[in-house]
Amino acid sequence: MASNHTSAYWPKPAVSTAIFRDGLVLLAERGKAPLRGIWSLPGGHVDPGETTRAAALREVSEETGVSAEIIGHLAVHDAIIPNEDGNGLRAHYVLNVFYGRWLAGEPVAASDCRTARFVALADVSSYPLTPGAKNYIRQAHKMLYGA
Repeated sequence: MASNHTSAYWPKPAVSTAIFRDGLVLLAERGKAPLRGIWSLPGGHVDPGETTRAAALREVSEETGVSAEIIGHLAVHDAIIPNEDGNGLRAHYVLNVFYGRWLAGEPVAASDCRTARFVALADVSSYPLTPGAKNYIRQAHKMLYGA
């Protein structure tokens, strides 16, 4: 399905990363469309010539100021967003979802992120999250900590 944007073609490669620190997960509130105001794992576009792993680390740093290490790859997720009128496609990203650990820095919103913070796993459900994020957080936590 082609986009209504004449210069853009979909899908586009993107990344998303679950970063953990002391039982907390790093979340970012989206500051731009699509899904402005919704919370998600830090992530974004893969630049031409950039590996998905490098993009994941760059996006975490750019959006939140946090330095992290990637431990593994969790999944590939299609983020398909139709136009508001239901006619055509607003966006389609093929997300490589990674997981890892915090190394340094406190979250500070930057780039296209409105707010960033570490959130207790028990509190994740109280945030309006992008589709699939809660499940990926749970899976990533299990991969890292076995629980």
